[in-house]
Amino acid sequence: MIWDDGCRRQRRHEQNIMSDEKPTPPTTTTTTTTTTTNAPPAPEATAAPTDTPTTLAPQLESDAKPTSPSSPGPAETRSEAQPGESQEKAKTPLPDEPTTPLQELWATTKAHEHNEIWGVTLADPSTHVPSQIVLQKYLNANDGDVVKAKDQLAKTLDWRKEMNPRELVKQAFSKEKFGGLGYVTVHSADEKDGDVKTSTREIFTWNIYGKVKSIDMTFGDLNEFIKWRVALMELAVQELSLETATVPITADPDADPYKIFQVHDYDGVSFFRQSSQIKAASKETIHVFATAYPELLKEKFFVNVPTIMGFMYGAMKLFVAARTIKKFHPITYGENLAKESFGGSKVPLGKMLPKAYGGEGDELQNQGKEPKLE
Repeated sequence: MIWDDGCRRQRRHEQNIMSDEKPTPPTTTTTTTTTTTNAPPAPEATAAPTDTPTTLAPQLESDAKPTSPSSPGPAETRSEAQPGESQEKAKTPLPDEPTTPLQELWATTKAHEHNEIWGVTLADPSTHVPSQIVLQKYLNANDGDVVKAKDQLAKTLDWRKEMNPRELVKQAFSKEKFGGLGYVTVHSADEKDGDVKTSTREIFTWNIYGKVKSIDMTFGDLNEFIKWRVALMELAVQELSLETATVPITADPDADPYKIFQVHDYDGVSFFRQSSQIKAASKETIHVFATAYPELLKEKFFVNVPTIMGFMYGAMKLFVAARTIKKFHPITYGENLAKESFGGSKVPLGKMLPKAYGGEGDELQNQGKEPKLE
């Protein structure tokens, strides 16, 4: 009996152990299956590739990477490439969408009410050389910064719409106020390369501030003075003939041939006692020209200035960008102007400039052109 009881206890113990190792009963399996279906997928399942095409496929195709061994067959590749192809087509810019800096500036122009700058009615720069020249100047003036170039372009269009500078050229100004104060001269020379004959032209604007009869009269009405000064500049710009230009310019501003020389003659002008009217006129002129006439200055000569200005110019070299400072030339004696190199110009300017400036040409008032006076 003792042995039988021991055997029975042993069998019950073994059965309990075996019951722990048995699979889950069917009812439990059903419950488990339901629970597993509703649970989030395992990390491996999330990371594993699916048969559904993803946006990665077009990116791989655009990068021209080789197909991996595990890639689908040709039929599957065709079915997957279709969404990618349509996606690539959607990304391709339309013909009228800006794709280059010049096209972005052209888009700014099209969105504006005014479309003329320097006599050029702006059009698509990819097919219209005069427009390419104008818009490229705005890029060059801002060192290729499109955002700044667009801002300056928009401000120029605003200003030209309001000021209407082309009409100012037709307007007559007071001879008593502005007579003899500003001129435009054009100097040209012909060159022959074999059978091809070309003409090189240099354009100058002259500001003769020493001829001012009355500061109050000339500078008293700031708006009138600015209009006269703009009319003088527009006369010079007309001589560039930008509207008929056929040779585009590049991003190198030093290679741009569509520029003007400026001469400011300060003979008889005091540099130490300037009136508030002169200061206001100077400040506004600089503002207008910096905004509305970028990259049109080739070199500027300040003639008949006191010797001290030469020392000031030397000091300026330490603080002003080399590209800017090389355009400014202070000259103590006006007759030394003709000795300048003028950027290596092919036109013999030394012989053509007026005698008062060291040349052999006619007097400025005879060879120069003024805004209309009455």
